[in-house]
Amino acid sequence: MPGVADLARRGEAVELAAQSLGGLAQLDVPLGPMTTYRVGGAASVFVRAQQRADLVRVAAAAQASGLDVLPIGRGSNLLVADSGFLGIVVSLVDLAETFEIDRAASIVTASAGLALPVVARRTAAAGLSGFEWAVGVPGSIGGAVRMNAGGHGSDIAASLIDVTLIDLGANAVTERTVVAADIGLGFRSSAVPEGVVVVEARLQLSPGDRETSERLIGEIVSWRRANQPGGQNAGSVFVNPVPGEVSAGALIDAAGLRGLRVGTAMVSDKHANFIQADDGGTAADVRALMRLVRDRVEADSGYRLRSEIRLVGFEGDD
Repeated sequence: MPGVADLARRGEAVELAAQSLGGLAQLDVPLGPMTTYRVGGAASVFVRAQQRADLVRVAAAAQASGLDVLPIGRGSNLLVADSGFLGIVVSLVDLAETFEIDRAASIVTASAGLALPVVARRTAAAGLSGFEWAVGVPGSIGGAVRMNAGGHGSDIAASLIDVTLIDLGANAVTERTVVAADIGLGFRSSAVPEGVVVVEARLQLSPGDRETSERLIGEIVSWRRANQPGGQNAGSVFVNPVPGEVSAGALIDAAGLRGLRVGTAMVSDKHANFIQADDGGTAADVRALMRLVRDRVEADSGYRLRSEIRLVGFEGDD
């Protein structure tokens, strides 16, 4: 537990950041409602960025205060500790929208805060194929790049050309464009560092047929409704240990964990790789259940599952 002196220093840091940000800063803003788990505590300082100049001010505030910066999109893979996040959280969902289509080259430029289902539907309507899979992923373009989001046999790495990045921890904040091959995209992972914001991405799609793409989108939506739970969850919790061969959900099922509950969190009855949070539940219960599932699957199968969920504000993250 932090001592009185530590708390005083933290309070001073928050005050410095708030002074640097001026009217952009909000204090003690609950983060749970900004995530799909809908649990967890508050951000000490919160900024809703609307233009890239706001990100420059966030970087300056971080330099002045020494506080960490957490960029967030639509919160579809975040679990925020009940104690919250002692730092500056910057939301990208209201960042000035960019959505441009170069029809001759079938290239789409999309800003980080755009929702994946929106981009999937817009590209299909424009007669472009290759992004239909994204209609079932409730995240943003920026978050998809950071975790190489995917589904239904594809992922963002399959179409990503390059990204525009801003390093919020840098002394001199500059934008830079990085080709997809240089950001370390792996299965549900990337090498984009903490504090570096994806502000824009370019996607290489293919000429297609609007009717065919929209029919595929409808099939994906129907499949997800039939096979995956709604409610308060963050989608698949664990990465498949051997993609295409060994699934995390099957291992959890084989260990007899479907329906397992810890306090206000439960392994879904509908899909074993989903953990549901109760209305009014706690992040601590979700995290405890994640650990319990991981340990029991390892004991049962020998596979040690890796989580897709980004833990924020917890001590001793493992």
